[in-house]
Amino acid sequence: MSDEEAQESTPEPDNIDEILEGAAASEESSTEENIEDAWGAALAEQAETEAIDQVEEQGSDEIAPATYENLDKQAGDVSKSPDDINLDVILDVPVTVSLEIGRTRMSIRNLLQLTQGSVVELDRLAGEPMDVLVNGTLIAHGEVVVVNDKFGIRLTDVISPAERLRKLR
Repeated sequence: MSDEEAQESTPEPDNIDEILEGAAASEESSTEENIEDAWGAALAEQAETEAIDQVEEQGSDEIAPATYENLDKQAGDVSKSPDDINLDVILDVPVTVSLEIGRTRMSIRNLLQLTQGSVVELDRLAGEPMDVLVNGTLIAHGEVVVVNDKFGIRLTDVISPAERLRKLR
């Protein structure tokens, strides 16, 4: 770049003041436009709100009855026959099956005094059927058996579904 070109591209001090004044004036005008836009938007919103209020006031005398969908044909219908119920969706849900030999109540003092070899008396008699619980709910009674060196249970009495529902209530 030559010296002449450099002088032409560099503004003179008088031109800088003019440029700054022009920039300030354009900022003021854009600020004023933004303020005018904000006021215009606020006034438009207020007019819209007032129009909605007028419509609501005019229509407040008319009350329309509520409409409801027919719920008789929904999936939760209890009157389905056992053949209509699809249990496939819950067959793979894991549950905890436990066997309860018996129960007892004791104070914390006595609980803390238990050591290896201590005997805790339970509320069941020897030979009495054990409770089979699924997720904490009694579903059957049975006898303890040993199969291939492992404990098992032979179910002797299965609680009916109606009886289980009655106990839940």
